[in-house]
Amino acid sequence: MSIVVTGATGHLGRHVVRQLLEKVPADRITAVVRDRDKAADLAARGVRLAVADYNAPETFDGLFAAGDRVLLVSGNEFDKGRVGQHTVVIDAAKRAGVALLAYTSAPSSLTAALADDHRATEEVLVGSGVPYVLLRNGWYHENYTEQLAPVLEHGAVVQAAGEGRVSSASRADYAAAAVAVLTGEGHENKAYELGGDEAWSFAEYAAELSRQTGREIAYTPVSTEAYTGILTGAGVPAPLAEVFAGVDAAIEEGELVVPTGDLSRLTGRPTTPLAEAVAEALKS
Repeated sequence: MSIVVTGATGHLGRHVVRQLLEKVPADRITAVVRDRDKAADLAARGVRLAVADYNAPETFDGLFAAGDRVLLVSGNEFDKGRVGQHTVVIDAAKRAGVALLAYTSAPSSLTAALADDHRATEEVLVGSGVPYVLLRNGWYHENYTEQLAPVLEHGAVVQAAGEGRVSSASRADYAAAAVAVLTGEGHENKAYELGGDEAWSFAEYAAELSRQTGREIAYTPVSTEAYTGILTGAGVPAPLAEVFAGVDAAIEEGELVVPTGDLSRLTGRPTTPLAEAVAEALKS
């Protein structure tokens, strides 16, 4: 029996594998990757590698075994039919008779187009008969803290979220929740609404950046149309820019406030504060 992590060299998947190594022997972990070379560091630690691609169903033939616990990290190729990609993995898991399949979804409160693929994948998974866990991950700190260059250059946080608030947490926090499910018991056929302990606004985010940098950084709210134009002007493909602007509109409506406390309960610790994530990003 293995714990199998798809997308294992991605931002979230790599966190999951590293945290799993703290809890289970390396030879019980299988990292599913598209490029073996990118997982050389994991292989060096004794993690088993499997090369497979969501876009090539045959690569998942025989990959899983009965009794495996699987983390399906949602794909990020918005233009390649993510539901079909995820279904490839679910079908392979069902054929193998895995013990559990956890899927990284989105909060049930989110109505933006970004959530459509997640809702459809959840339907496929629940209907498959495979024992499942829905990890409905909220927003990541890193969605903002990894994009600080233009903010610092222009002295402004520009978003289309109005006065909306976000219950974000770090990737490491969400990874810890996945590890708790993959290594624990009693999670079958459950859904967890995951978000940070403290919700924050973009005005508060700008104030925190100002405090830590010693510079005046303001929050400039704009319309979703203007924000879409800013993103496309920066080279973001128009369909993806519309998705991001749609998320901001959802934030303004309060759809990314996740007050359940599920994330800190699963991990057994408080979630990472935004201020800590900002400090880490500024150091790097």
